[in-house]
Amino acid sequence: MLWFLLSLAVVGGVILALVWTTIGLAKYKVEVCIDFQGRSSCRTASGSSEEFALRAATTNACALIASGVTDSMACERIPPKSITWLRRP
Repeated sequence: MLWFLLSLAVVGGVILALVWTTIGLAKYKVEVCIDFQGRSSCRTASGSSEEFALRAATTNACALIASGVTDSMACERIPPKSITWLRRP
């Protein structure tokens, strides 16, 4: 029983450490809206840099409105309809 509680405490500590460091790295948060082939999508993403957050939000928005690899790549290349920074240091 003691072994089980000790193992549970260690696993909980590792999960807590992962969540804490992940949240601490996300200094930037952005919402990106994209129009592509008559469809629109807005998505929010966070990242450790402006570029990473913007790229993640763009990729997420395009994932919902583009079909296939070719369309996804084309969607990610067009300028977003709007970019709203929700958090910047």
